[in-house]
Amino acid sequence: MCTALAFSKKDFYFGRTFDLEFSYHETVTVTPRNFPLPFRMLPPMKRHHAIIGMAFVQEGYPLYYEAVNEKGLGMAGLNFPVSAKYFPPADGMENVTPFEFIPYILGSCASLSEAREKIEGMHLAAISFSEKLPLSPLHWMIADRSGAIVVEPTADGLKVYDDPAGVMTNEPPFDCMMTHLANYMSLSPAPPQNNFSFPIAAYSRGMGGMGLPGDLSSASRFVKAAFVREHSRCGESENEAVGQFFHILGAVEQQRGCVRLDGGDEITVYTSCCNADKGVYYYTTYSNRRINRVDMHKTDLESGELVSYPLRSEEDIFDQN
Repeated sequence: MCTALAFSKKDFYFGRTFDLEFSYHETVTVTPRNFPLPFRMLPPMKRHHAIIGMAFVQEGYPLYYEAVNEKGLGMAGLNFPVSAKYFPPADGMENVTPFEFIPYILGSCASLSEAREKIEGMHLAAISFSEKLPLSPLHWMIADRSGAIVVEPTADGLKVYDDPAGVMTNEPPFDCMMTHLANYMSLSPAPPQNNFSFPIAAYSRGMGGMGLPGDLSSASRFVKAAFVREHSRCGESENEAVGQFFHILGAVEQQRGCVRLDGGDEITVYTSCCNADKGVYYYTTYSNRRINRVDMHKTDLESGELVSYPLRSEEDIFDQN
């Protein structure tokens, strides 16, 4: 279970929480322009936009969880276990596998409008990466400074929704999430208005947000992230914007012990924030709250080789005295 977020200040930022009970030993991975991107049913991209994001690299291929490209377009895949449905390859369409979807879009599209157009002729084909890595049931958020969309593969076909909230979580489908959000339209960061005919005094600050969900379900995380993002305030500097991005996603992060599964406790394994305009990837991990930074432009973007940076997961405490 995860939460994705698009956020604009002076620059455009895109990122997510990655919530799971274990790690795949993912790395911050840069795919340079000349790294050949193979596709199962399409010609390889021998040259493409450079990409930076979090990936599980297998057999030399970057299986991206989320990423941005050098043009300022971001994309994230989140778990969609009940509603996701993939079909066999389709004639007359560009057949792309789900694990190729992020590099396919970010490698070839410079904007959200180009991504929309590309998706119109595309089919998500039910082809696994390998026998050991079957397809994950996913849906995707794609965003740039102009806005965001959600792409969902369902039994009724590929659905594309505008996402005015700039947030995506997991189940149920996105249109249900927006309907659910209507239940909370009266929430406000301002003190509540007394609609009784007699005086009532507010006894605490923050009562305009009474009813804001605090549980860790995907529907509740959607509402809380949308509310916090909508009313968020911060300065225009890079440090202020990045810090605020992590604070927004901090409202929906998962603590060890609160979501118990057979395989262990689900936690926020990492949180990411990409400055999509500058190609800078920031992240924190569950055990390292310090913000770490990887700048794609400090690598050779004309290279033909992947560059990966392992996550810093050791606790980092500053000794002030």
